[in-house]
Amino acid sequence: MANILVTGGAGFIGSHVADCLLERNHRIVVLDDLSGGFEDNVPKRATFVSGSILDQALLKKLYEEYAFDYVFHLAAYAAEGLSHFIKHFNYENNLIGSINLINLSINHRIKCFVFTSSIAVYGKTQLPMREDMIPVPEDSYGIAKLAVEQDLKVSHDMFGMPYIIFRPHNVYGERQNIGDKYRNVVGIFMNQMMQGQPMTIFGDGNQKRAFSYISDVAPVIAGAIDVPAAYNQVFNVGADIPYTVNYLANESAKMFGVAANIKYLDRRNEADEAYSDHEKARRVLRAESKTFLAEGLARMAKWAKMHGARKSKDFSNIEVLTNLPPSWATSNK
Repeated sequence: MANILVTGGAGFIGSHVADCLLERNHRIVVLDDLSGGFEDNVPKRATFVSGSILDQALLKKLYEEYAFDYVFHLAAYAAEGLSHFIKHFNYENNLIGSINLINLSINHRIKCFVFTSSIAVYGKTQLPMREDMIPVPEDSYGIAKLAVEQDLKVSHDMFGMPYIIFRPHNVYGERQNIGDKYRNVVGIFMNQMMQGQPMTIFGDGNQKRAFSYISDVAPVIAGAIDVPAAYNQVFNVGADIPYTVNYLANESAKMFGVAANIKYLDRRNEADEAYSDHEKARRVLRAESKTFLAEGLARMAKWAKMHGARKSKDFSNIEVLTNLPPSWATSNK
């Protein structure tokens, strides 16, 4: 049994990782500022602390009080497309906050720092994306994630702190914040349908992604600290089969028993195809993508119907208005 800090544990992936760690009989402290998560997501047996990874005094107090053995850092504002337009916010929350945790983890001799990065670090590159490729991120979010990855590597070289880095992609499932209109296309589609709105797609919908069900991702992340061969390594984790966004929209509509009503918007600056190779995770962590897309969508749709639609909020502090998609600019002009 270990003492573990899970940042972002009131959020989507973080709360599922916290569940998996509790199943392994660890003691869990969840730190979350509830900017994108919900207190109801926090597992009942976890200790919940409402606060930010930017609050250095609070972090110092937590590390001293709970003597953490491991840190699972999942707190982030993971909106790749929007990150171009909120650069200061992006780097403050996704980079500086991470460095606050790394500094304390070094000083407190954490046994392993588990970091959830993103395939956004790869940029537009050859497919499928593999861990041995040179990352060339093309948005501010990917740049921030790659900087944290690199800092963990140099921190290991300099101070000996072990780390494990995961690069998940297009994860969906129960507890996703379906009210966030800037990220998580599955949640966006379901929220729009429950409000009688058309599903909005940037571009022609032929861009491909491999949509990853949460139960195929969270247990792999949680179990990695028990696999010595995983230490100081980077792993892609998620589904193997890519589908077009048009296909996703049609399959999502089936789960609600309606015809797909799609509204196409101007294309964003994004990769046409993005999916990963998972051979390394299979070999080292025995990771498997077991859930077919239709099965995962059915489970998420059942959960979404029970919880109902959420009103989408505009991001209140857009920093750059140039080239901002009109559908994101509602209250920021």
